Amino acid sequence: MQPDAVSVQEKVNDAVSKVFRESIEVVGAGRTDTGVHAKQMFAHFDSSNEPPKEVVYKLNSILPNDIVVYDVVQVSDEKHARFDATSRSYEYHIWLGRNPFLLDFSWQIHSQQLDVEKMNEAAEILLRYKDFQCFSKVKTDVYTYNCDVTEARWVLKNNELIFHISANRFLRNMVRAIVGTLVDVGLGKITTKDFEAIIESKDRGNAGLSVPAKGLFLTAIKYN
Repeated sequence: MQPDAVSVQEKVNDAVSKVFRESIEVVGAGRTDTGVHAKQMFAHFDSSNEPPKEVVYKLNSILPNDIVVYDVVQVSDEKHARFDATSRSYEYHIWLGRNPFLLDFSWQIHSQQLDVEKMNEAAEILLRYKDFQCFSKVKTDVYTYNCDVTEARWVLKNNELIFHISANRFLRNMVRAIVGTLVDVGLGKITTKDFEAIIESKDRGNAGLSVPAKGLFLTAIKYN
């Protein structure tokens, strides 16, 4: 919820409350920065009423076109959309060149060449570390900067370069900062050894820029 802007949670709360005929506040599996997309998201809520018939259809008839509910299922009372998640996966999309149809869904780089092989060498280094303070926003209230990264790789297909990353949790702005630093590797601004030194420094000021939010997609959230 935002005090001065419309949010996804606000719209979902409104739709669920109308369909279930009581005041309901959903709890999402996580938050994304403004402009980031989510191909998959889970949320839980408590209700004293049974789901009405055609509940998915009714929710989608109320929600704006850029928010879609695919299913509503009943779970046990102790289940939690955020804290029970075991892993999350993101993709970051870079378009090498110009594509007017992907302006809102990718970061377009059309004046420089990237060394994808070096970017993948640097990405593998992420799997050897736990503390990613150097990629976190400075003013953020977290109990630990440790994350278990299980996947980090670039895939190039024609003009589209996609970064895949999975972990048990992510810090604020973490993926966008990682991508910005890996692009510096690809441009030859820093080496893979420099990349490793940045991680060990635990200093956000040493890492690369935070790339545009529009290229980032939350793609999967897993539960036991």
